[in-house]
Amino acid sequence: MAKLTILEFPDPRLRTKAQPVTEFGPDLKRLVADMFETMYEAPGIGLAATQVNVHRQLLVLDVSEEKNQPRVFANPRVVAKDGIQTYQEGCLSVPGIYADVERANLITVEAEDADGKTFRLDADGLLAVCIQHEMDHLAGRLFVDYLSPLKREMVRKKLEKQRRNAASG
Repeated sequence: MAKLTILEFPDPRLRTKAQPVTEFGPDLKRLVADMFETMYEAPGIGLAATQVNVHRQLLVLDVSEEKNQPRVFANPRVVAKDGIQTYQEGCLSVPGIYADVERANLITVEAEDADGKTFRLDADGLLAVCIQHEMDHLAGRLFVDYLSPLKREMVRKKLEKQRRNAASG
């Protein structure tokens, strides 16, 4: 396993629309393992392949406190949603920035696992937020896109300053 590099906003590669996963073999399993290692080390609760510059419809997440409930979603699609919740979200591609985002409260998602087996999952709360957040990445969207243009520009400038300070420090 290898730790992957997480792209950071405003990297234009984060805007790439992911293509479907078509091959469910050893390469995919290795990518999934690397994504989990990267996510846990970051630390985060979700990671989309787009964030590590792999433009396939693949995401991994684990919202458990113990970090012992890893989930893999290939080619995920929301087939039902209900209600609205506002959650303060952060993102490994937008480090140190948090903002309230409104999303569906209950979702039903269909996807394939790492072996290509189709499953359906009903999710609510943090799990529903995380799935929707990571699926946005697969469509080339970031949680900062839900912010006003002014706030988004403030985020971009803050991250730019963080990078400059890290480079000079």
